[in-house]
Amino acid sequence: MTVASRIVELDSEGTTVRGWLFEPEPSDELAPAIVMLHGFTATATGMVADRYAEAFAEMGVVALLFDPRGFGLSDGEPRLAVNEWKQARDLQSGIGYVAGLGDIVDPDRIAVWGDSIGGGIALVVAAVDDRVAAVIAQVPAFGEEILPADADGEWFAMMQEVLRSGDLDAYDREVIGPLPVVSVDQEAAPSHLPTLTSFHWFINYGARYGTKWQNRATFELLETFRPFESQPCIAHVDVPLQLVIAEEDEMAGANSDVARHSFELASEPKELVQIDGGHFGLLYHDSPEFHASLEAQRGFLHRYVIDRRVT
Repeated sequence: MTVASRIVELDSEGTTVRGWLFEPEPSDELAPAIVMLHGFTATATGMVADRYAEAFAEMGVVALLFDPRGFGLSDGEPRLAVNEWKQARDLQSGIGYVAGLGDIVDPDRIAVWGDSIGGGIALVVAAVDDRVAAVIAQVPAFGEEILPADADGEWFAMMQEVLRSGDLDAYDREVIGPLPVVSVDQEAAPSHLPTLTSFHWFINYGARYGTKWQNRATFELLETFRPFESQPCIAHVDVPLQLVIAEEDEMAGANSDVARHSFELASEPKELVQIDGGHFGLLYHDSPEFHASLEAQRGFLHRYVIDRRVT
C-alpha cells in the first residue's frame, strides 16, 4: 500500500504542535487512526518511531507522530523541558486532531502509542480519555519500583482531575537540569539517561541531519498532590492493551519486573509481548527486535482496531 506523509499543525492549549501525518491510500471507508508519542526528548523525524508509523499506515491506519511542545518541530516555551502532564495534554490534542479528520478517520477507532516515557503517558491518557479505543505501550516507563496499591482509587482520581481540568501552570515545580540527555562520561558530565546503550542510540539516531534533536533537557516535576505515575492508572484502562517490554530492560525507569507487575493489574483484553535485548533494541530500524516488535503491534492493531467495527 502506498503511504503519503506530510507535516501537520495542531493546537494544544494555545501552542502550535507539529508532527508527521502518515496516510494510507484513499478508501471508501473511514480508516482507524493511531496517535504516537516518542520517548524522552526523542523527536518525530528520523528517530525510528516514524518507521513504526509508516508501517501502520501501510496496513491502512492513519498515523500521527508528533513532537510535544518545546521539542523538535513544535513551538512552545520553555524549550527542551520534559513535563509529563503537558505531554499527556498534547497527546489528547493529537487525538482531537485525528478525530476531526472526518473525511478519512473513524473517530471510534483511535488508538494511542507511546515509547518509554511516552508509553507511560499513553497509558495514563488511555485511562482518562474516553476517545481512546486501544493502547500500545512500548518499553513503557512504569518506574524503578512497584508502588503501593491505589486501593481506594484516590491517586487515579487526582490524576484524572488534573489532566481534565487542572491549570498546569499554577503548580509549583521541581526542575531537574538542564543536563545532557546522554553522556559517555557520567563523572565529568552526568546526564539524564546514564547508560551506554542510551548514549549509543541517541548519538546514532538523534545526531542525524534533520531530526532537530538536541542533547540537552530539563525535567519538570509538578508538585501535585500525587506525582504523575502510570502504575495507578493501568487498572483503569478499559480498552485493549498491549505492553511490549524488553526481557531485561537496563533503564531503571523502565524496570521489566515493574512492567510485568503492572500488566497483571490491567483488565482483559491485554497482551504482553517480551522482546529479546534491552530498552533500545526495538528502536534500531531493521533489527530483529524491531521486526519482532512491529509484527506483534501490527497483529494487535488488526485484532482490536482495524477489524473492529462500531455499529
